[in-house]
Amino acid sequence: MKKLPLIIVAILTIVACKNESKKKQESSAVSTTNTIKKAPSDVIPFMDKWKILLGDGTKSEDLVGFQKDGFFYVETENNTDWVVYKTPNSGITSRTSSNTRTELGEKKHWIPEEGGKLTGTLKVKHVSTTGDATAASSYSVVVGQIHSDEGHENEPLKIYYKKFPGHTKGSVFWNYEINTEGDNIGRFDYSTAVWGHDFSVVGKDATSYPEEPENGIALNEEFSYKVNVYKGIMYLTFKSEGHETVTFTKSLIKSEFATREAVPEQVKRVYANREKGGGVERAIAYAGEINYFKQGAYNQANYKSTKSEIYGGDIAKQYENGSYAEVWFKTATVGEATAPNK
Repeated sequence: MKKLPLIIVAILTIVACKNESKKKQESSAVSTTNTIKKAPSDVIPFMDKWKILLGDGTKSEDLVGFQKDGFFYVETENNTDWVVYKTPNSGITSRTSSNTRTELGEKKHWIPEEGGKLTGTLKVKHVSTTGDATAASSYSVVVGQIHSDEGHENEPLKIYYKKFPGHTKGSVFWNYEINTEGDNIGRFDYSTAVWGHDFSVVGKDATSYPEEPENGIALNEEFSYKVNVYKGIMYLTFKSEGHETVTFTKSLIKSEFATREAVPEQVKRVYANREKGGGVERAIAYAGEINYFKQGAYNQANYKSTKSEIYGGDIAKQYENGSYAEVWFKTATVGEATAPNK
């Protein structure tokens, strides 16, 4: 009888140990699941300052903890977390565009005189592999923007990545769209190369490509940009390891395209066979007009303008067959403008 209490104690001890072991296993499983389910806001914590439109038409204004498989999620590569923006060639677009996007839109709006700053470190994983080589937008994705929210709602900045099929290296360039004086049918983009070609370099026909750029950027190659709009002047900085750091300065409050004589030859060439592109810009450009930043993957390959393959709009088939854009961001910030060189 004296041994009975000892036996009971031993049994209770074994049960307690098993329960504790089970709890640890459950805790470990939860921890592993949480790591797998990490949201974009866990990687880049500025998501509370943005809303988003996805390539399937999904919208959200609360991005803390938000993610959607196949469009906006986290990938881990070599122990580094990346926010993935992915969008097909054909899906549900915004009111003002024929192009799909999985792209952030800044909640805060500002005028150029007040300004703001946007940065990003990224790599482009994929651009559409189909399209008409003579169309300037083919095989490209916009990875950062300034967008107007008034007047013509044009875009004083679009940062592009473009790579022709069969090339190893692609191009990074930025476009400035004029704030057209009068009818916006006259709007045009003026393009400036960062590394590689600018927007105007296209194929001689639908299936031939220009020379591959020697100083271009490959898919999966990191680069960064900084857009700092300070007192109406836009300061751009582009960096990538192994490439020259490139800077630009552009006024957003005083036009350099206010007369027909001032329209560059590049523009006349690119828009020669288009209905649009024959206008000039208002003298004060975007002065006093409300703008905001955008960042992510704004796919420029749509069937209407680039004849890119869309597989009847079936998103799964587009993803399977290379008809999509995919951009990964490692870091990014958005905030107040700062004096140049700070």
